[in-house]
Amino acid sequence: MSQPAAHRRRPESISHVDAKEAVDLATAQPENVFLFAPNLIGYTRVILAAVSLHFMSYHPVYCTITYSISCLLDAVDGQVARARGETSKFGAVLDMVTDRCTTSCLLCYLAIAYPTWAILFQFLIALDFSSHYMHMYSSLATGSASHKKVTSDVSRILWLYYNDARTLFLVCAGNELFFVALYLAKWTTASVPVDLSWISVPFFGHFLTNLTYAEAVACLTGPVCLLKNIINVVQLWKASKILVGVDLAERAEARKLKAI
Repeated sequence: MSQPAAHRRRPESISHVDAKEAVDLATAQPENVFLFAPNLIGYTRVILAAVSLHFMSYHPVYCTITYSISCLLDAVDGQVARARGETSKFGAVLDMVTDRCTTSCLLCYLAIAYPTWAILFQFLIALDFSSHYMHMYSSLATGSASHKKVTSDVSRILWLYYNDARTLFLVCAGNELFFVALYLAKWTTASVPVDLSWISVPFFGHFLTNLTYAEAVACLTGPVCLLKNIINVVQLWKASKILVGVDLAERAEARKLKAI
């Protein structure tokens, strides 16, 4: 009798190294992973993000330039890693941690700049961190070589998001652009050269009157930000179900061993 599909599927194998052995290898450094080209790009992203945070409260131009370059380099390091054969678990985690911390720092500033919406920005930070942490942990628990390796039978939404480079870039870029536009909206007053006062939106009225360029960009990228956070909710839910499934499988295996 054939086993259920969930039991037949074999996770993509990854090597498991003892923690002490891993530390010794990193110390001896027969191959210096810390200096891989994509990881050097990762360090550059961290430095640029730190510079943008320094300027965030008083120089929006420098802040926006350094923040944007840091975010754009996120689309480069992965390509460099694959082209040079320098993919690494350290690089993947560095990339994800940089993404989460950079966006969260900007959201912290937005929570101060828009105190009425502070609770929403706090929620977005919590959702972003929790969904990615749970997703990463569920990937490790199932033996996946990468958190981006999601099959369509687990989640078609996550499969489309992670396996299409264009979709991944556009959604992430649109999400960041929305937050940057909200940041710039506090600094710019130049209105778009189009009279939009005749447009009335339910619950918001004629809010497009005297719309600035930054506010216009925020209006255009707002739906992308909403999509990104819907994906985060799906990611959190799917990761939770995977971890519960792993728990149930381990408990069943423990009962079998106990019965022997």
